[in-house]
Amino acid sequence: MGKHNSNATRRMPWVAIGVITCVVILFGLLLMVMPKGFKTTHEEIGSGKPALVFVYDPNLTLSNSQTEQMNEARAHLGDEVFFLLARVGTPEGDHLISKHRAGSAELLLFDPAGSLTKRQFAVKGANELIQWLQ
Repeated sequence: MGKHNSNATRRMPWVAIGVITCVVILFGLLLMVMPKGFKTTHEEIGSGKPALVFVYDPNLTLSNSQTEQMNEARAHLGDEVFFLLARVGTPEGDHLISKHRAGSAELLLFDPAGSLTKRQFAVKGANELIQWLQ
């Protein structure tokens, strides 16, 4: 009986290491599949590429729908455009919102030089966004 217990005791660390390794691999895969987040800072506006800023209000359910459409458009456009959020209720978001007199759930498009060129209320589909950005 003593020998059986010692074999089980030796096996336990390997089982634990195997489980931890699987969890880490699965977590890594999930991070790769999940869409990238959006920056809520706005220093990239006017830095040589167009910037699409969405006025994100966490109290509006359409905000999540619009960010999903933005993710899809970003998947097609890659790094050609900055996709940013102006989050309602944050100092940086509220500053941009008041500076451009934007409303909740509004999309603002800035040209590469940083001038506001277009604005429209959400929800705008991914294909519409792609056309709007080109």
